[in-house]
Amino acid sequence: MRRTSVKATTKAAALLAAVGMFAAGCGSSSDGNGSDSASNPGGESSAPAATGTITVWADETRTPIISEIGKTFTDEKGVTVKVVQKDFGTLKDEFTTQAPSGKGPDILIGAHDWIGALVESGGIAPVELGDKAAEFQDVAVEAFTYDGQTYGLPYAVENIALIRNTDLAPEAPASWDDMVATGKQLVADKKAKLPIAIQQDPTNGDPYHLFPLQQSFGSSIFATSPEGGYDASQLTIGDQNGIEFAQWLSDAAKNGVINPNVSYDIATGEFAKGRVPYIITGPWALAAFDEGGINYSVEEIPSPGGEPAVPFVGVQGLMVSAHSENAVAANDFVLNYLGTEEAQQKLFEVGGRPSAMTSVFEQSKDDPIYEGFGTVGANGVPQPNIPAMDAVWAEWGKTEMAIIKGGDPAKLWKNMTAKIQKTIDGS
Repeated sequence: MRRTSVKATTKAAALLAAVGMFAAGCGSSSDGNGSDSASNPGGESSAPAATGTITVWADETRTPIISEIGKTFTDEKGVTVKVVQKDFGTLKDEFTTQAPSGKGPDILIGAHDWIGALVESGGIAPVELGDKAAEFQDVAVEAFTYDGQTYGLPYAVENIALIRNTDLAPEAPASWDDMVATGKQLVADKKAKLPIAIQQDPTNGDPYHLFPLQQSFGSSIFATSPEGGYDASQLTIGDQNGIEFAQWLSDAAKNGVINPNVSYDIATGEFAKGRVPYIITGPWALAAFDEGGINYSVEEIPSPGGEPAVPFVGVQGLMVSAHSENAVAANDFVLNYLGTEEAQQKLFEVGGRPSAMTSVFEQSKDDPIYEGFGTVGANGVPQPNIPAMDAVWAEWGKTEMAIIKGGDPAKLWKNMTAKIQKTIDGS
């Protein structure tokens, strides 16, 4: 690898109370076998031992680690941990279908942007992090917060950043214009095929990869609520900042900076062949770059709009089903076994994403690539986890692509906003 530096409900309340009672009970034992010899001189515990099973749905990558930690939990708590491997792409839909009938898991891994829909459908219960919240990056805890409550224990953060070919562009760009000028000169000198690679779908666009550039104009999707998180009743994408971004996007396309025909495969492939000095992408593309023998660094995205070009941050974590019949044990396993630094370190090592736990992330800083992505992500904004976001993606992407292909930016952006608002109102 050739890398260089730089970079809800009453039931929920009862559940939380039960978890607190469970934690208090765990601390009352005065000897190693859990008995209270002061009140029970015979040495026999007055409380029944924990029993039963908790089921965890996890993806292929994390199943072995969770299974390993589950064996320790079983040995110490007497509760069997059954880990069922699931395809991450279908896990949310399977859970939504099966959980209400009692066929779902007690715990599931998932992405933070699932939370709004799962909370609204009554699928998951709050997870009270308490003092443990301070052990995690603020952006990770914020991502798992919905209507003022946390609904999971985060373990990984992922986001896009600027990746620079340090052979083609030895110096980090001083600004967006500086980067574009360097890229265009390399193309003119026939040392590169593209000045910068920003992937797009020719029909649906790619608003996820363009969002940092939009954010640099001060353009957000929704306003934030007083309790934290996003307010679905205040759609802000259509404000003047958004229209200014739309105009910039049109100009960037005309200047050859953003190309509607540069797909993910083309962007990644050209960079891996050393034909592009800069690319905006995520850690999922690194294997191709390493295989191509490219020297690269991971850095902040320069701002074309004047404000920081911060990306969306996606956070993965562990959630507890609201339908669990062994919720106390499930919360104990999540918070006190999967929430330890040792467990978070193992999840980081197999996941290949910066850790959501601050101490584990700090230990990974000897690798400039993890440091680069982690530093950019720590300053990012959580991808909206509210159900209303479902109304945004398709119109947003198609509108951006229409602008890139030459459409009237202000008119298209205003029409997009009206369509999104109508969809939200209708739902």
